Amino acid sequence: MNENRVLLSEREMPTVWYNILPDLPRPLDPPLHPLTREPVKPEDLAPVFPPSLIEQEVSSSRFIDIPGEVLDIYRLWRPTPLVRARRLEKALNTPARIYYKYEGVSPAGSHKPNTAVAQAYYNKKDGTKRLTTETGAGQWGSALAMACQFFGLECTVYMVRVSYEQKPYRRVLMETWGAKVYPSPSTRTKAGRDILEKDPNSLGSLGIAISEAIEDAVTTPHSKYSLGSVLNHVLLHQTIIGEEAKLQLEKIGEYPDIIVGCVGGGSNFGGILLPFMRDKLEGKKNFRGIAVEPVACSSLLRGRYEYDYGDVAKNTPLLKMHTLGHEFIPPAIHAGGLRYHGMAPIISLLYDAGLIEAQAYHQNAVFEAAVLFARTEGFVIAPETAHAVKAVVEEAKKCAETGEEKVILFNCSGHGFLDLGAYDQYLSGKLPDVNHEK
Repeated sequence: MNENRVLLSEREMPTVWYNILPDLPRPLDPPLHPLTREPVKPEDLAPVFPPSLIEQEVSSSRFIDIPGEVLDIYRLWRPTPLVRARRLEKALNTPARIYYKYEGVSPAGSHKPNTAVAQAYYNKKDGTKRLTTETGAGQWGSALAMACQFFGLECTVYMVRVSYEQKPYRRVLMETWGAKVYPSPSTRTKAGRDILEKDPNSLGSLGIAISEAIEDAVTTPHSKYSLGSVLNHVLLHQTIIGEEAKLQLEKIGEYPDIIVGCVGGGSNFGGILLPFMRDKLEGKKNFRGIAVEPVACSSLLRGRYEYDYGDVAKNTPLLKMHTLGHEFIPPAIHAGGLRYHGMAPIISLLYDAGLIEAQAYHQNAVFEAAVLFARTEGFVIAPETAHAVKAVVEEAKKCAETGEEKVILFNCSGHGFLDLGAYDQYLSGKLPDVNHEK
């Protein structure tokens, strides 16, 4: 019998996160203070982040132990399965072997709890009583709401308005876990009011929602801000995905020729990619890493590699990253988690160094791949994840043409059960293809 799933027991789950910073081909350019444009110091970040996470952001330790309290919560859903997509392979008539790491089994339905639980733990440990954050499609907001509930923290979420309206049940999910959720831009902050004064009908963006969440955090006692992607410590926490995948592939004697993930800020792609990138940087293995973006918001393919703010109001440090500009408001595509103007500095550096590549697709092509995946593998996936599936389908078709038996691994980063409105639009022929707009 050909097995479809490769499983790890709870005892086999990795107990460390991998920190790629000491292994990068060159050091990351330092974040700059938004006012002085000088490299930020730890004390500059103290109003926003707790000391433990500031330390992780700049750590030079290659491996960082996962705290026992975090591992205990991880075990609610981890280790996640590695699945061989045999039915998809058959439908594509490809000799490629396709594997996906299914992160949709988490309580929040995505990879996001891997860092949400860690961030809530460290905030609780350092005395924080309340966390604020932004969310696009709601996957990150729901993950943090759940994590805050586990550790007894209050949680306030600024949800990008277009997603707030498109995905009402994501709001309900966050509120079920005890969070307060507001559409962004809102009238609760100066940043939000300034945007609404210029554009009362603003669709919002992650850059705006970040501005609101940071302003709320720094002006409210005992509060800190939590980010769901982009920063080094966020990608660090997500490496549990790739560390598990390596162990699972070793069990069956496989190693990927291609690793694929969708990218908005870069956390889920980084999570599966970076543990394998360690092998590539050491010269032990070689593979292609493919970051997949929406055409409507493609920071790697269309952005500039330069210093930019992470938010509209210029509250964040400037990061050296691929960016479309902090004032860029992406079109209202359904992949709300990919509607961000910038890219994680780590992913940006790897792309600039030629160690990974990028591809971009329109909405209808992405949903076509998602429907194919649902009709072969059974899982209805998030619009964000569907970008990765589209790239996998294209690579598998190339293998069908060449006869190459490549091993393709991708991160199936979340389910799409709360995205059925988008599927309805696609299936009824009403889903628009949206191009990048400046």
